[in-house]
Amino acid sequence: MSQDTEVDMKEVELNEMEPEKQPMTGSPGTLGEKNGMVKVPKEDGEADAGTKFTGLSKEELLQVAGTPGWVRTRWALLILFWLGWLGMLAGAIVIIVQAPRCKELPPQEWWHKGGIYRIQALEAFQDSNGDGIGDLAGVEQRIDYLSSLKVKGLVIGPIHINTPDNLTSTDLQTVDPRLGTKETVAKLLEAAKKKSLKVILDLTPNYRGQMSWFSPETPPNSDFQSKMKAALKFWLELGVAGIQMEGVEQLNVSDWLVCVLGVRVVGWEVICGGDCITGLFLLQDSQLLGEWKNLTSQYSSDGNARVLIAWTGQQDSRQIFSLLNETSADLLVSPYLLRLELEPTGQKVENAIRAYIQAAGEKWPSWSVGGPRRHMASLVKERLLRLYHMLLFTLPGTPFTNYGDEIGLQEPPGQSSVSRMQWNNSANFGFSSKFFPQGGDSSGSNITVEAQSGNSSSLLSLFRHLSELRGKERSLLHGEFMMLPRLVQDVCVYLRSWDQNKRFLVVLNFAGTRSTVTISHSLLPPEATVELSTDPQRQGGQLALKDLTLESSEGLLLHFPYVA
Repeated sequence: MSQDTEVDMKEVELNEMEPEKQPMTGSPGTLGEKNGMVKVPKEDGEADAGTKFTGLSKEELLQVAGTPGWVRTRWALLILFWLGWLGMLAGAIVIIVQAPRCKELPPQEWWHKGGIYRIQALEAFQDSNGDGIGDLAGVEQRIDYLSSLKVKGLVIGPIHINTPDNLTSTDLQTVDPRLGTKETVAKLLEAAKKKSLKVILDLTPNYRGQMSWFSPETPPNSDFQSKMKAALKFWLELGVAGIQMEGVEQLNVSDWLVCVLGVRVVGWEVICGGDCITGLFLLQDSQLLGEWKNLTSQYSSDGNARVLIAWTGQQDSRQIFSLLNETSADLLVSPYLLRLELEPTGQKVENAIRAYIQAAGEKWPSWSVGGPRRHMASLVKERLLRLYHMLLFTLPGTPFTNYGDEIGLQEPPGQSSVSRMQWNNSANFGFSSKFFPQGGDSSGSNITVEAQSGNSSSLLSLFRHLSELRGKERSLLHGEFMMLPRLVQDVCVYLRSWDQNKRFLVVLNFAGTRSTVTISHSLLPPEATVELSTDPQRQGGQLALKDLTLESSEGLLLHFPYVA
């Protein structure tokens, strides 16, 4: 067979092979080139010399790579790579070291992180069964609304059986049947838990009587103390998030003796003209509350801390400050701000706030205008109502409000009964299916939840906005408080700031007329942004802090960013 014939046969065999099994060549279908060989195409007229070029073999590559020139090149590239990597690492470290460090967050419990909403006149909040008396089931029915207020906790009750001024027939562990049952309480606690709301129970023993603690001698009584401890354990085990006690000033027997008998107490003795009065066992309120505080602490766990709240009706600042320093409770609440209402000015408000914060020291403050059963709108001038709300939610500490304060609810004029909550404009304001008269015409009233819910300029909308900011902005949660120089008599100005977070400037005009003020400080920019105003007509945007004009009784909440 000739050579040409042999080549033709190989070509036929290759054509019949699958493409992926054919040998790699310079061009498909050409023969004579082995894998890895390249045939250089001829120029026109160039004779075919049969010259072919092949790549370097493995051995040849290794031989070339080992030459001094390539070795030096590889080392140079390797060194450059690691130098570049180390340079980037050093740069990152410098940036981290020189960058401002975030301030460590202070430890806070849930009652530090927002407002507390009191429903202590439970019989006036919501009737669930048509008997005309508000009850625990009614509170559960309104849990969605309560959640919308962005508060952190509710104070309910007292709810236990209490025959006025009768210690024997008072049962601290049994719910008044008109208000519900133990099972009703458990259902309310479960519903509140789903909405991330805490429920605090007021356990003031003689809440229907003349004195919260029956008599000055009752608190030192060992039998009574045992009953109180058993009741605290009972309700804490059921799941309440805390306990509140009213009239704590009555627990201090020494103060009562000084007031009534004109004697002086030293330790456990009563000094009276050099002779000791024997047979009288004295117990200071700090010791009694200390024992109850130990109980709430025992039932606390991570994420489920229990709070002990002490309430005093005292308005005298010296007595309030004395209780504040002595009490073992987590929070001492009083109508301290109510003393400002006679004729509040920026200067009076500034002095009162400074004094209270200084007296509190390291203790967490709390703020309240009225008592547990008095509404803010009945205690302060109407023009100042929104201003007081802004004050409460922007001061450092826990704000306390009563049911209905968020809509401007007032006590019926000339009546001693508490105001029923006004939900809508039905004949009984939506409180109960049972009809009974209540002072004022309900038709067309705007002091209802329904009327204010859809109105962005309403008091309810202001309350919700303030409450939400208080619970999420770090400068308002736990930020530093600084009272700024006051250049106008009726205007109070203070700054809330925390680390590198957004700052808040609060400007409150207590005057009944328009006021213009220039706010200047090294920590302030020339302009700030309107976050919220008590004046519904105020437009948002930037405001210059020089010659800032506030309307009558207007409160402004301004914010500006942190600048290094």
